[in-house]
Amino acid sequence: MSKLPNITTSIFSVMSQLANQYGAINLSQGFPNFPEDERLIKISENILKENIHQYTPMAGLPSLLEKIARQTEKEYARKVNPNTEILITAGATQGIYTAINTFISHGDEVLILDPSYDSYEPSVLVASGTPIRVSLNDDYTPNFNKIEAAISPKTKMIVVNNPHNPTGKVWKALDFENLETILEKHPDILVLSDEVYEYISFSQPHISFNTRDKLKHRTIIASSFGKSLHVTGWKVGYLIAPENLMQEMKKVHQFLVFSVNSFSQHVISQYLNIVDFSEISKMYLRKRDLFQSLLKESRFELLPCDGTYFQVVNYKSISDINDVDFATALIQKHGVAAIPISVFYNDHTDRQMLRFCFAKTDETLIAAAEKLCRI
Repeated sequence: MSKLPNITTSIFSVMSQLANQYGAINLSQGFPNFPEDERLIKISENILKENIHQYTPMAGLPSLLEKIARQTEKEYARKVNPNTEILITAGATQGIYTAINTFISHGDEVLILDPSYDSYEPSVLVASGTPIRVSLNDDYTPNFNKIEAAISPKTKMIVVNNPHNPTGKVWKALDFENLETILEKHPDILVLSDEVYEYISFSQPHISFNTRDKLKHRTIIASSFGKSLHVTGWKVGYLIAPENLMQEMKKVHQFLVFSVNSFSQHVISQYLNIVDFSEISKMYLRKRDLFQSLLKESRFELLPCDGTYFQVVNYKSISDINDVDFATALIQKHGVAAIPISVFYNDHTDRQMLRFCFAKTDETLIAAAEKLCRI
C-alpha cells in the first residue's frame, strides 16, 4: 500500500536525465553551475581538520543560530530567540516537511497556491491531510477571492511561496494586507512561508513574513542557505517560528534527522561573518538581464521576472503543442532543457509556458540562448 500512489519521478529528475541523455544544456533544474565563493572554499579547507565532525546540538550549531538571529534582526528588524525560535534543517524541503507533518493531521486541509513547488502536496498527503489547490491569477498574482472561498472549517494551514518558484513573482505589500484581512477571520489557520529565494528579489526589497506583525505569531518561515549561498548540495536550511510552534516541530525534527551536517554548519557559521547578502541579488539581477537581452531576438515571449533565478517564457508563437511535449522536443531537437509550467498545477493548466533557470555561467546562458534564438 502506497501513501503516495499518484506520485511519480520528479519532473526535475526527468528533465535533467533527458538533458544528460541528449547532451543538452540544462536550464531545467534550479542549481547553479558556477563556482562557489572562493572564501567559502577557503573556510571549508581550513576547518576540515578541526574537531567538528560529530553531532551538533539537535536544533543546530549555537554559533550559527546566533548569526541567523542577528541576520534576521538586520534584514527584517525582528528579534528572534536563537535558542527557542530557530531550527537548522536538512534543506528547506525537510523544514517544510517537518512543519506540515507537525501540524497537519487526518482530514486537515492545507491551501496550496498553484503553480506550486512540487514538495508541498506530498508532505500534506503523508500527514494524511488534504491539499486544496488554489490557482493564482493569469499574471501569477494571488487571487484572494479564490483563497477566501477555499477556506473551510477544516483549513489548518496556507502555504505561501515568495519570491515564487516557478514564476519569479514577488508579493507586494497589498498582497500581505489582503491575506491579513482574510486570516483575521480565521485565527487558527497557520501560515507556512517558503522564502528560500528571499535574497534574490529585483523589483522591490523582499517583504518577509518576519515583518508582518499581524501574522508572525502564527507563521513558520522556511529559508535556505543552499539557495542563498548557491551551495544547493549542502542541503542546509532553517525554520523560524514562535516558541510554541517551534517546540512541536523540534519533536518531529529530532526523530527525522536529529541534527544536520556538522561540517556545513560550522563552515556557514564562519562564512556569515564576511558574506554580503545584498551582493547575491545584484549578481542574479545581472544574470537575469543578460539572459533576457540574449532572448530578445528569439520567438519566445518573456514574462516579468521579479525575483528568484527563474525566467518564464511563452512559446505560443512557435508551437501549439502541450508544454510537456514541447519541453521534451526542446531537449531532443534543440539541445536545451527547461521545465514545463503545467506540472506545477494540480489540474495541469497548460498556457504554453516554460521555466528556464538562469543561475548559470555567462557562457552557459550565451550558448543556450544561441540555440533558443534559432528555433
